[in-house]
Amino acid sequence: MNRKIKIGITYDLRDDYLKMGFGEEETAEFDQIGTINAIDEELCRQGFITDRVGHVKNLCQRLVAGERWDIVFNICEGLYGSGREAQVPAVLDAYRIPYVFSGPLVLALTLDKAWTKLVVKASDVPTADHIIVFNENEIQNIHSPFPLFAKPLSEGTGKGIDSRSVINNREELQAICRHLLKQFRQPVIVESYLPGREFTIGIVGTGNDAHCVGVMEIVLKDNAEKEVYSYLNKEECEKRVLYIRAEGPMVAECERLALKSWIAIRGEDAGRVDFRLDRNGVPNFLEVNPLAGLHPLHSDLPILASLHGIGYHELMTMIMQSALKKINT
Repeated sequence: MNRKIKIGITYDLRDDYLKMGFGEEETAEFDQIGTINAIDEELCRQGFITDRVGHVKNLCQRLVAGERWDIVFNICEGLYGSGREAQVPAVLDAYRIPYVFSGPLVLALTLDKAWTKLVVKASDVPTADHIIVFNENEIQNIHSPFPLFAKPLSEGTGKGIDSRSVINNREELQAICRHLLKQFRQPVIVESYLPGREFTIGIVGTGNDAHCVGVMEIVLKDNAEKEVYSYLNKEECEKRVLYIRAEGPMVAECERLALKSWIAIRGEDAGRVDFRLDRNGVPNFLEVNPLAGLHPLHSDLPILASLHGIGYHELMTMIMQSALKKINT
């Protein structure tokens, strides 16, 4: 069956945007060519006929020209707007072309960290209290006890997170909120700071078929930016971060809460859910990534899978087994 299936691959290539004049941090969520090569080669190995489409504008041009695919492997992050990650699946829905990973509703929801927290909280998943700052005047309305933690509302890959993100007084609160509002031109989410260990949990499947493929602890080395899984720490993860297979009684609770979160947001095919322990050792939901990175050696989902004995081929096979159920359904 697979040998007859034509699969398009949609993606945002980081080098393309750097050549257009965008900066390193602006393009942090976009993929390197090594990731696209690895995905393409693995899909070919599984017997699919692959076609590299690229970003959303390429997709639109080719659809208008009459081109079609049986299914699209979509990892586009988008560049502008609160629905930037939802653009490709929304276009594909209009043409009734199925795709790998979540749909526009999920991708628009999870890009907004505050709305996502409300959804998982409604499913009885613990998450830190938060407030949204839309402009400088609203900073004075924050009366939560310190320490606090601030980050852009709708970014990933640690963008906007550094040592200043952990806030201990009102002066620091004013400074970091003003900086983030100006730098990212979007609201800032301010949360109660979670001081404990950080975990990321891999999920494969959709709905009742979803299951955890592993729990990985993120441990910062002595040379890392302290207390935060920051943009710099992620960019230089080989030097600054240790990724460890999580052990002990905390694993089962992280898996339970991650799967509950995944089902609550209606994630599809595969993704990652991040948790951090509060001062009482309770895992608290941080955020969910329904378009997890897929570089076989450098991305969190393949890393955690490999730590649990699941190789890249097996991981990608499970993802496609989930996604192929969407064809002719």
